[in-house]
Amino acid sequence: MTEMNVTAGNSGPDVRSDCRAALQLIDSGGIDLRIESKVGSLYGSRIETLACAMLEHFGIEHAVLYIEDSGALDFTLAARIEAAVRQLQPEAKPWLPDLIAENRYASSRNRMRFSRLYIPGNSPKMMINAGIYGSHAIILDLEDSVAPVRKDEARILVRNALRQVDFYGAERMVRINQLPRGLDDLEELVPHNIHLVLLPKCESAEQIRQANDKIAAVKQKHGIESDIFLMPIIESALGVINAYQIAGAENVVAVALGLEDYCADLGVKRTTESRESLFAKSTLVNACAAAGVQAIDSVFSDFQDKAGLQETVRQAKSLGFQGIGCIHPAQVPVVNELFAPSADEIAKAKKVVLCFEEAERKGLGVVALGSKMIDPPVVTRSQQTIDHALAAGVLTADWRNAHA
Repeated sequence: MTEMNVTAGNSGPDVRSDCRAALQLIDSGGIDLRIESKVGSLYGSRIETLACAMLEHFGIEHAVLYIEDSGALDFTLAARIEAAVRQLQPEAKPWLPDLIAENRYASSRNRMRFSRLYIPGNSPKMMINAGIYGSHAIILDLEDSVAPVRKDEARILVRNALRQVDFYGAERMVRINQLPRGLDDLEELVPHNIHLVLLPKCESAEQIRQANDKIAAVKQKHGIESDIFLMPIIESALGVINAYQIAGAENVVAVALGLEDYCADLGVKRTTESRESLFAKSTLVNACAAAGVQAIDSVFSDFQDKAGLQETVRQAKSLGFQGIGCIHPAQVPVVNELFAPSADEIAKAKKVVLCFEEAERKGLGVVALGSKMIDPPVVTRSQQTIDHALAAGVLTADWRNAHA
């Protein structure tokens, strides 16, 4: 008898909404399916049906498959079984669950990105309800949050989540691994309605070109026409120096700052006051403004320090950042509230926009509000404030009538 043992997934007393699949190929005897499930009385037959269908799909006729289930949903069960199979059959045709109707929406280049909630790419229990917290984007993370030996199976799980988990309209983002490994992530994930790809540790426009070339090739292969945007993450001194060429590269809609690695590169400690990173922050904001893309600040690591988060967001907004990463759902409402335009900002923006529109109706070449002339950049900034207020729900669509 020839035996080969491979495993994928997680098990243990503290594991929820996950499973471990252990696969052993044998020479004869058919399929020996062994299921140990906390919900076996309710869903045991469903797990068995899925497992048998998958083994048939992969052409496996003789094997022992052991599944230790902790309440995993079908997309997770399928991912764990496929991850085990592909350790033995690397070129196996993927088993793709249906792309649910709720996941067929598109994104846009200039959509609001105040908050982005990071979800570890190998933790299905955190994916299931990620969309209910109101973040503008969900980031399924394949980089820092996934152990090196688990990255291949995490990629399959993220793929299935993109097809099966309802993110309630949040922008669908994936942080891939650092290039060149991240190119394998793109090969697997691009066909499943990714809206935006985060490129970690980006230091040059050449890395963005590599990602764009790979995305274009996969899109052509699968007949995909929808846009896939890029958000490079600058995390080094060299990346900061090259911020403008990075921000201006093709398909880039935002640039994020990663301060943990940046500070390590400088050899300094990261502080709440951020004096050590002020140069990097200002440089990145300036580069993004010049390139016409969004500047996104680094995550705030202490999710229990609400006051520290509030101060960080206020500082980020004052510097010109248009969003920040969140590592915990509790951070999302704080970030959304503080990045949204204030009542005073909205009132000033209304006056500028209405004044400009009135001047246009009268055919005036010069626009003045009171004793002050209104320059075009002021009008543009005021219109952006109105747009953000509308998107954030703090201003109604009939605001002109309400103002009158």
